[in-house]
Amino acid sequence: MTTQERPTPPSGPSVAERITPVSALHHGALLTWRSLLKIKRNPEEVLGLTFMPIMFVALFVFVFGQAMMGDWQVYRDFIIPGITAQSVIFATIGTGVSLNTDIEKGIFDRFRSLPVARSAPLTGAILGDLVRYAITVVIVLLVGVAIGYRPAGGVPGVLGAFAVVMVFAFALCWLSAFVGLLLRTPMAVNIFGTLWMFPLTFASSTFVDPDMMPGWMSAFAKINPVTHVTDAMRGLMEGGPVAGPLMWTAVWTVLLIAVFFPLATRAYKRRA
Repeated sequence: MTTQERPTPPSGPSVAERITPVSALHHGALLTWRSLLKIKRNPEEVLGLTFMPIMFVALFVFVFGQAMMGDWQVYRDFIIPGITAQSVIFATIGTGVSLNTDIEKGIFDRFRSLPVARSAPLTGAILGDLVRYAITVVIVLLVGVAIGYRPAGGVPGVLGAFAVVMVFAFALCWLSAFVGLLLRTPMAVNIFGTLWMFPLTFASSTFVDPDMMPGWMSAFAKINPVTHVTDAMRGLMEGGPVAGPLMWTAVWTVLLIAVFFPLATRAYKRRA
């Protein structure tokens, strides 16, 4: 009586070993497309990113403009770059909320069963969110143009400011992703994100010159990364010092990515 031999598994590299940097980029692009499809299925998310900047522009320009600088038009030119930065930076909280929601629904468990790079779900989610943030920038600028804003830096200055805020938002998304993977519920992520976003965005040069603040707050505002981003955007769009703010923005961007990219990836491996 002969025994039937079991077939031996084919030899070769494992799935993890077959994933190359090129394939990891491909996986990230596919999951970016998945993230973009959420816009079609949940258009209310885009509406939130659209109406909030419009309200900020209307409230700060027409309600506070006259009191702040004696002329709402002067304040409009000062604040449009700041509101653009503030709107995008605030919106990055949504990255952590979205990731936490996907984990609660078990979607990331499905990703783990697929032969994709471990970083692809995070990269795809963040790159998809950057498209939403780009929409926010466009909306703020269109509203500004509608009320008479004409950037002195012209199209090159606007494009340069757009690139600055989007690169910084990409770095900040990794911090938001880490928070989203660390906390248990989407509501906790939203509350925690709002708590640390408020002092960053309001205690900065977004709405007022730091020299007009009390001494201790002025000192904080001048080292605040949001101040550097806003000043870089303001310099590009309206003219003014650019080299210093750009340098500090680059430093903060590299630092955020260097710290929170590995932390977010490690948290994803533990949580997903």
